Amino acid sequence: MTYRQRLSLFILIDSCIVLTGIFFSQFLVSATFDVFRFPTFVSSIAILLCHQYFSFKFNLYKKAWEYASTGELIIILKTVTFSIITTIIVQQAVNHQTYFRLLVVTWLINMSLIGGSRFCWRMYRDSYLIDNNHKKRTLIVGAGAAGTMVARQLLKNNEAQLSPVGFIDDNVKKQHLDILGVPVVGGVNDIEKAVEHLEIDNIVIAIPSLSKKDLNNIFQECAKTNAKTQILPMLEDLVTGKVSVQQFRDVQVEDLLGRETVKLDIEKISEYITNKVVLVTGAGGSIGSEICRQISIFNPRQLILLGHGENSIYSVEMELKEIYRDTEIEFIPVIADLQDEKKMMNVLHLYKPEVVYHAAAHKHVPLMEANPEEAIKNNLIGTMNAAKAASWNGVKTFVMISTDKAVNPTSVMGATKRLAEMMIQHLNKESETTFVAVRFGNVLGSRGSVIPLFKKQIEKGGPVTVTHPEMVRYFMTIPEASRLVLQAGTLAKGGEIFVLDMGDPVKIVDLAKNLIKLSGNSIEDIGIEFTGMRPGEKLFEELLKEDEIHDQQVYPKIYIGKTVDLYFNEIEEIISMYPTYDKEELKGKLLNLANRKEITKPTYSLIV
Repeated sequence: MTYRQRLSLFILIDSCIVLTGIFFSQFLVSATFDVFRFPTFVSSIAILLCHQYFSFKFNLYKKAWEYASTGELIIILKTVTFSIITTIIVQQAVNHQTYFRLLVVTWLINMSLIGGSRFCWRMYRDSYLIDNNHKKRTLIVGAGAAGTMVARQLLKNNEAQLSPVGFIDDNVKKQHLDILGVPVVGGVNDIEKAVEHLEIDNIVIAIPSLSKKDLNNIFQECAKTNAKTQILPMLEDLVTGKVSVQQFRDVQVEDLLGRETVKLDIEKISEYITNKVVLVTGAGGSIGSEICRQISIFNPRQLILLGHGENSIYSVEMELKEIYRDTEIEFIPVIADLQDEKKMMNVLHLYKPEVVYHAAAHKHVPLMEANPEEAIKNNLIGTMNAAKAASWNGVKTFVMISTDKAVNPTSVMGATKRLAEMMIQHLNKESETTFVAVRFGNVLGSRGSVIPLFKKQIEKGGPVTVTHPEMVRYFMTIPEASRLVLQAGTLAKGGEIFVLDMGDPVKIVDLAKNLIKLSGNSIEDIGIEFTGMRPGEKLFEELLKEDEIHDQQVYPKIYIGKTVDLYFNEIEEIISMYPTYDKEELKGKLLNLANRKEITKPTYSLIV
């Protein structure tokens, strides 16, 4: 029905209601239908004209009555009330008397019939014109402003295919109340019971301010059911219409395992990145590319994207150029091999970066166990070449990305990263460049992460393979790790190893179970298979060695720690002699050197 057709229909309906109301009021007041008496005739004409005037003034005919609510009822109240008040004034002017009883009864009848006609249309539409039988019955967790907004959107949007049938909220004052006609059926602990009782197909978590811990608790309750669990997008996007209800996203493992956001010192980061030349090695990798994204936020003059893989470097370059096309940032892609000492020297001499983030490394534990010489070439020789080039070309700060596997290493990868830490600590003593390292655990979603493997196994129907039921790891998101790397540069004095307090470690088998539940499958259907630990793996990872434990706080959550002796000569010997060793001999030399225990001077550790 077009707007003109709707307008004509409602004008006709309201006119009939107003005239019927005044005549019926006269009958109720005086028990007569003498409609042609002059006072009644004047009142009828006055009320009809006044009603139409105020209907247009208050936009009564522009409302979509399919979604009538309190706001529309207030407009009807204003229209009818102002019409009666104006009629009283007209009666007084024409007849010099006012029929209060007649007009009060007319007010009651008009409010009932005009309001009733609108809400009856909404009830008719909801009951007969909208097919709710094919919509998914939806339980909304959170009966606050966001949850109410979600319910209203679902009720308005016939294309959403979601029908709200219940709220969950831990506020006992809201429980057993109805919000927009939808009952609040209990608290978080009642989710499983509510899903069964209300035959729920879909759960929407609508609490934007939810902490990671509380979200995890809610998800664990949702995981006890077979209902699909989704989460609200950004509330401001929903308010402004940028996100529709069809775009509720699935709960991701990052939502459950990620820590609360680390607060950065934006001013300090800006001081040493804004309008500076910054170089990132391994810029095409998952961590390196995210570091580039975080750096770009602070408007460097030039950002050098250095990497070995041409496709990944090109992809990152195109992404950043698109996002920052309206800025003056110059993104410069450089294809280079860290093992090419001359090339690295030329690149840093040409661009003269003030800050270098060294993210390039081999990180795959089993592959490096099988190819220890490649770990030496990339993680040791590559780091040495990048660090020396930085020192000789006047780089102000060099930040190396390290790993928790460098602590008491049992793998080639961990050993080479620990020795790389020692190298930059040694170079820090002999150079004007400030050299630091940043250690962190596993990052969610990186190429070498276990999560993509688990997802592929789940997509194929299982089983999910876990090496050991007691295997635990620390996890954080790639953006969080990258932000810490930026913060480390501002705190560096030289020779520090910065370590992120990553919270509680996570059992890998629990991670696998959560991923299975997030996929909408049951653990029984997919299955979990234990395959045994691989060479070089540990049941748990430490962030600090026993002889590195911090003992003095020098800044909020920053501690002075102790580190082992720096065996730079022995490291250089391994680098020069590694082609002459067989694999087992080479692995033994790396692990023995990386695990020596002598303690010397203090350095710094950061826990954010």
